[in-house]
Amino acid sequence: MNIDSIKTGIKSAINWVLGRREIKREIIVSAEKLETRVAVVENGRVEEFQVEQTNSDRLVGSIYKGRIQNLENDLQAAFVDIGLGKNAFLHYWDMFPDDESRLDIEDGEAAPQRVSRRKRYNNEQIAKRFPVGSEIIVQVSKGPIGTKGPRVTASLSIPGRYLVMIPNCRMRGVSRKIGDAKERQRLKKILDRLPMADEIGLIVRTIGAGASKRAFVRDFRNLVTIWQDLKDNIRSKPVASCVYQEPDLVERIVRDSLTEDIDRVLIDDEAAYNRIRTVAARISRRSSGIISRYDGQLPIFDAKGVESQLQEAFRRKVNLKNGGYLVIDETEALIAIDVNTGRHKGKGSQEDTILEVNLEAVEEVARQMRLRNIGGLVVIDLIDMRSRKHQNQVYKAMKAAVKRDHARTNVLPISELGLLEMTRQRQEESLLSQMYDTCPYCRGHGVIQSALSVSVKIQRQIGTIIRKRKAQGREEDLVILVAPAILDRMRREDEAIMVDLQREYGGHLSFRSEPLRHPETFEIKTAAGEILYSVGERR
Repeated sequence: MNIDSIKTGIKSAINWVLGRREIKREIIVSAEKLETRVAVVENGRVEEFQVEQTNSDRLVGSIYKGRIQNLENDLQAAFVDIGLGKNAFLHYWDMFPDDESRLDIEDGEAAPQRVSRRKRYNNEQIAKRFPVGSEIIVQVSKGPIGTKGPRVTASLSIPGRYLVMIPNCRMRGVSRKIGDAKERQRLKKILDRLPMADEIGLIVRTIGAGASKRAFVRDFRNLVTIWQDLKDNIRSKPVASCVYQEPDLVERIVRDSLTEDIDRVLIDDEAAYNRIRTVAARISRRSSGIISRYDGQLPIFDAKGVESQLQEAFRRKVNLKNGGYLVIDETEALIAIDVNTGRHKGKGSQEDTILEVNLEAVEEVARQMRLRNIGGLVVIDLIDMRSRKHQNQVYKAMKAAVKRDHARTNVLPISELGLLEMTRQRQEESLLSQMYDTCPYCRGHGVIQSALSVSVKIQRQIGTIIRKRKAQGREEDLVILVAPAILDRMRREDEAIMVDLQREYGGHLSFRSEPLRHPETFEIKTAAGEILYSVGERR
């Protein structure tokens, strides 16, 4: 290796270190009476966002004492009553803990391919070991989404700061995400020296890399206390009740997000500030030292530029920095994302321009998935790339972008149709579903019928009613109740048609506007008040 290459390598390393130091990561906490919001901001840009209503149940991660209601052999699943409105869904293969796979699952990575447990346990074995009416301790792994109830598992795990406790297990392990051999050996020695009971297993979390033995001992003691309380609750509480409640968002910030690369935690509420400092003090002096209280006049999210970024992020159309844009459509099971060049004008060839837009797009898609907490099957319609080399670049960029995601992801190579398909773990409703209600006008479609279409429907129903009542020898005045926009259309453009209908009918047609009426609905009734047609239904 020559001197020039060595100098170049040293220079690149220095630049990388300096670049890392310039990155300023902050956690911004807005704690209000009804809602707590948390944003992770990197160099002024929101990278992660969480929200939790104070009166909502924290289901995911909570443990319940349930009762098996029925076994569905065709589905290879049981339905368990845990005290909620809907029974929980429990796969047969989730009834038996799989400890080895947790080395990955606890830190958000996809578990290695496993042999299907359907072959291990047949229906007779399940019915014998878990008869209908029997009790079972389960943990919610996925909250209710849409019409589906929560999903649960009998593989219990309770995360601490550095350790994950696994009840009723003797396993001791280190997360596979910790790759350094010497560090893994050090952590295994620490685990071996902990006075662990036979009924408790432990896994070192990724965040535990580099932590001192004292920190592990302190975390272990907290988990043992939780385990004792959990056992007491299992013995004393009735069936279909919660025996362990997942901590609220404020405490989870300290447990999961207060890592070494966080420079500051800023909180606008005195009570939440004191709580976070108290919890952080149990971890390290450094953690409690970076927590600050915000007392500015503006709301903290407005002052730090978070609010405006969130408003932009949750729109259907998301603009990219260089002029391109994304269109994101969310359904119950699938997320469709369309990439467009928009106003982007590259300096190179058309192929280079397309590559630039696609690279920027996948970076923003990974961010949007974290911000919106969207998951399931994600299909990204990239701009077509002819070069296989460019396709591989975009694929690798997507793989790199999702590495920082806490949720498990699986990205597939770009298909022949130019689609990039991936899956993202979904534990609960997306933030869009939590924070927004379905529009009462369009009912979630994003569009409503035009005034012309509604006018045609009204004319059609009037004609049907006229013919029917003429056959009965009845000619009464009719009153039609419509929305203001529809009445305006009928007066300006359809008046002649209505006059012809009235002449054919022989009676009188009277149109009235109701300001609060949905534009797609209307009502036809007699002058005496008899409803003949209403809200799209015949009377």
